Amino acid sequence: MAGRGARLAWRAETRLIHDDDATISATLIELVDVIGCDLVLTTGGTGPSRRDVTPEATLAVATRPMPGFGEQMRQISLNFVPTAILSRQVAVIRETADHAALIINLPGHRKSIKETLEGLKDADGKQKVPGIFVAVPYCIDLIGGPYMETRPEIVAAFRPKSAVRAPKS
Repeated sequence: MAGRGARLAWRAETRLIHDDDATISATLIELVDVIGCDLVLTTGGTGPSRRDVTPEATLAVATRPMPGFGEQMRQISLNFVPTAILSRQVAVIRETADHAALIINLPGHRKSIKETLEGLKDADGKQKVPGIFVAVPYCIDLIGGPYMETRPEIVAAFRPKSAVRAPKS
């Protein structure tokens, strides 16, 4: 992707891959180093079973861990199931000489993914506990990626006032 830090239309790159360390790590490297993704989201493979190796494969390609994302996902999920303590979601930054990306391991179930990204809302739709996506756009800013905007009615991204830009017209 050209124009680091510029406003670009986003595009999705999807992969459906086997659950093994080597394939997961190689795919993450391809998405960040070759394709130039600024944000990589994985789903599933984060439980305690022997076949769940996504966190290990992600940590193997990491430059820096971002533990707050996993901590927040578990905190949110604990509001729904006591077994959330068994989840092993991680987030990391992978850096190359001229690019950096945020990689986040999400849970494997659709409902859990939505909950962890958007957070907890009360019956009136008011935010009770922020989801992890509130921090993603600013994190991408800080690592030199494009300026991401969100739909505030779904997830209102948080940035310090000094980092907020006027909305695109």
